[in-house]
Amino acid sequence: APIAEYPPGPPAAQVRLAVLGARGVGKSAMIVRFLTKRFIGDYEPNTGNLYCRRVRLEGDHVAVQIQDTPGCIQVQEDYVQVLDSLSRCTTWAEGFLLVYSITDYDSYQSVRPLYQHIRKFHPDSRIPIIIVGNKADLLHARQVQAKEGLQLANELGSLFLEISTSDDSQGVCDVFQYLCKEVSKLQHAGGMDRRRTSIIPRPKSPNMQDLKRRFKQALSSKVK
Repeated sequence: APIAEYPPGPPAAQVRLAVLGARGVGKSAMIVRFLTKRFIGDYEPNTGNLYCRRVRLEGDHVAVQIQDTPGCIQVQEDYVQVLDSLSRCTTWAEGFLLVYSITDYDSYQSVRPLYQHIRKFHPDSRIPIIIVGNKADLLHARQVQAKEGLQLANELGSLFLEISTSDDSQGVCDVFQYLCKEVSKLQHAGGMDRRRTSIIPRPKSPNMQDLKRRFKQALSSKVK
């Protein structure tokens, strides 16, 4: 079922997120799990939908927009062509989830080039990026160890979490809630910076001794 648009009501703060990752890692399932608390296992591939909904964040209503992205990134494919197709989404978003499946090592290897692509458009290190290892319930099929995900996150300066979209609705909610909070903090900090730069600095008080000296010099030149 489609995700409902924003309900009628007063304007709310807006947060723009993007979920990136390889094919089949569970990006769409994560988004729908967060917005509806339901788990749906099968999705039409490469949909790239934009989900919009108002959610409650620490007592306030926030209008969240989440861009799903086509899962066409694989290690053996041409990264340059694929990443260029994501440039518009990367420029638009304010926070990112980079998702891989713990059962697919190739999807894990896709995370680093995605991160580097984001940094081309957002060189500010404050832009929140969370690395997520999904399908943590499928331990029997694990190909990526948790320590590998943590090591990559430490190298890239990001937060790392392993979750199971199918088994743990709260874990998925916590990931999105945390990302929304980090984006809201960044928005608030940016607003404070803009207000500071918009204030005209108060002119310095004139130096009375310097004015008197210049006045005497002017008089003496006239007398001569």
